[in-house]
Amino acid sequence: MRRVDMAMDIPNTMRAIEVTEPGEPEVLVIGERAVPPLGADDVLIRVAAAGVNRADVMQRRGNYPPPPGASDVLGLEVSGVVAAVGAAVSGWRVGDAVCALLAGGGYAEYCAVPAPQCLPVPGGIDLVDGAALPEVVLTVWTNVFERGRLASGETLLVHGGSSGIGTMAIQLARAFGARVFVTAGSAEKCAACETLGADRAVNYRETDFVEAVRTAAGDRGVDVVLDMVGCDYLQKNLDLLNIEGRLVIIALMSGARAEIDLATLMRRRLMVTGSTLRARSVAEKSAVVDAARERVWPLLETGRVRPVIYQRLPLAQAADAHRLMESSSHIGKLLLVT
Repeated sequence: MRRVDMAMDIPNTMRAIEVTEPGEPEVLVIGERAVPPLGADDVLIRVAAAGVNRADVMQRRGNYPPPPGASDVLGLEVSGVVAAVGAAVSGWRVGDAVCALLAGGGYAEYCAVPAPQCLPVPGGIDLVDGAALPEVVLTVWTNVFERGRLASGETLLVHGGSSGIGTMAIQLARAFGARVFVTAGSAEKCAACETLGADRAVNYRETDFVEAVRTAAGDRGVDVVLDMVGCDYLQKNLDLLNIEGRLVIIALMSGARAEIDLATLMRRRLMVTGSTLRARSVAEKSAVVDAARERVWPLLETGRVRPVIYQRLPLAQAADAHRLMESSSHIGKLLLVT
């Protein structure tokens, strides 16, 4: 366990990014908040960095409110150093270098999180860069491997292959013996995905990805699709799935409502599923954390799988980070450094 041996002088207040009103990135401003209280089962983290996710953009726009009891401060993942532990916490000590999955509160200098949602920052990964891990690793693990049941020798299609989730999904699928195809929006992004291990990256702006992926797969379909697009891609995804194929939906960038031909599902025994992490219980999140620590963390420790970092920006430049996110020009993760 990596540790920082130093006394923790915890202030009463901290800097945090606030949303003045739902709107464009300029509504994100630096403000002052009370350091969050520490529950008996919580860990207080002195934040080194927070990951930026599309869910944060949705919340800033007023379309993704935090679950009951969660902080209204944006931010679903952080890395940092344990500053204090609750009375009922075991396994973590002040000074431990951790990263954590949050229900909110990451865009701040301190955050409180249930201890079971914390993970050690893997060896060889910088403390700041550890903030790029929790949301993407846990999202990929629960959706691709648990819900999608991707197995060695199968094929996976990832939409948004150059995103933080996409870049992690490519690496993990390859590490567990699957072939990977992706879609991305430029030649540069496609090249980056293939460098990470994608067998074929299709520029969806120029090429029909259904035919391109089918050809790359040897005139076959794929076994699992990880989809962030939603409505517009639904039928194409179903058309690409092999018998017993699984479509896993994790975002709805093109909308949430679409018609589906149920006969197609029945005839080819397809499964359509989806999930989110944020609203799950601590116990449910803890189970995903434990599985990732057992199965994925060894790959991170050895360097076989690495987070892809596009840019690190100061916390006060949260608005700039959101503009980058919305431009979709990035490859990998955006981080806000405190």
